[in-house]
Amino acid sequence: MQKNEPGLTVVRNPATGEEITTVPALSEPEVDAAIERAAGAFEAWKVVAPGDRARLLRRFAAAVDAHTEELAGLEVANAGHVIGNARWEAGNVRDVLEYYAAAPERHSGRQIPVPGGVDITFYEPLGVVGIIVPWSFPMAIAGWGFAPALAAGNTVVLKPAELTPLSALRIGELALEAGLPEGVLQVLSGKGSVVGQRFVTHPAVRKLCFTGSTEVGRSIMAGCADQVKRVTLELGGKSANIVFADADVELAAARAPYGVFDNAGQDCCARSRILAQRSVYERFLALLEPAVSGVVVGDPTQEATEMGPLISPAHLATVASFVPEDAPVAFRGSCPSGPGNWFAPTVLAPVDPKHRAAQEEIFGPVVVVIPFEDEADAVRLANDTPYGLSGSLWTRDIGRALRVARAVETGTLSVNSHSSVRYWTPFGGAKQSGIGRELGPDALDAFSDVKNVFISSD
Repeated sequence: MQKNEPGLTVVRNPATGEEITTVPALSEPEVDAAIERAAGAFEAWKVVAPGDRARLLRRFAAAVDAHTEELAGLEVANAGHVIGNARWEAGNVRDVLEYYAAAPERHSGRQIPVPGGVDITFYEPLGVVGIIVPWSFPMAIAGWGFAPALAAGNTVVLKPAELTPLSALRIGELALEAGLPEGVLQVLSGKGSVVGQRFVTHPAVRKLCFTGSTEVGRSIMAGCADQVKRVTLELGGKSANIVFADADVELAAARAPYGVFDNAGQDCCARSRILAQRSVYERFLALLEPAVSGVVVGDPTQEATEMGPLISPAHLATVASFVPEDAPVAFRGSCPSGPGNWFAPTVLAPVDPKHRAAQEEIFGPVVVVIPFEDEADAVRLANDTPYGLSGSLWTRDIGRALRVARAVETGTLSVNSHSSVRYWTPFGGAKQSGIGRELGPDALDAFSDVKNVFISSD
């Protein structure tokens, strides 16, 4: 395999293994210079009139919209996303920008009744915000960070993952073409140990948003503590998909593959533990097998493809380690052979709830199916993990749906669906799946300080 040259990173297509291009791998002095540009640009950006800032964000959204097909093509080639998903992701960047373009004129403080005067609050931008984006969803997660940060009046330095920088770099160019001032949004490619670590240690970076593994998130949080730097962390998951006997079991089985195998399972919200009530366990497995076999795995450029490759040979090896030769494979789907990082959708059953595959985040197209006895047992099993990001439950009983949804320790949960993220609702994890919330109507608060001003009337 060709090694990266000094100062350059080789970018490859995960479906073929072929080199696409090279991008800069910035040095620490180059990162420092970019952060200093962002700090300088902040002084002018924070005082841009709210209506003008909103107008620029709408122009940015329009630029993304005009290049949706180009951005989707970059995501297919660089991240292996299927073309339908990639188009949705580019559209999501546009939609998130449009949503937060409405915020600058509405992010208002309060007047609080006090004796002897008037008390008012203001939302003040923090300064430079560092955003570290994973390779799993390079476009969408970037937009979830930079759109509200910019709307709140901050400047942004954004580090895409080394493996998937292309769409973020192009979005940075579109921001300038749309009229955002130089230095307001900069995309800095390079190693996490250089670029990302400098976001942690540089005093001018006032907040850090990180999406990635829990292990790295812990390290980032510890590093930010030295400067009492604000953090938002969206980390790992081991989400449960709970199927009760009173559910529409046929529908639950038909939808289950798309709750875990979307993006080849490379999704922190993947429902990689299916909990099926014992009285319908065998029936559920029988219905699940044709659903898994029906997942179309292959060339991500083709419209009919539903699942593409894993991101890299190294990650392929990691995922494969969860399915050794003696693994309890109930059944598998199919995938291409030959070049590319391919792994077939795989169902493991029966699996002990304490088994590695049932406890650790696999981040690939592997799901375990575990029986449960009753509602209390389902909640116990669902919560038997350090993670708490997402999840689903299937039942026709609305009382049970509410009870279980409240009892499962997770940041977001869907009933009779697998929806996790809507940009107009908050998203984030419980326990070791993260800290803070992204998206929704209150996202700007996470990129602002509340200033309280008392004016005496005496």
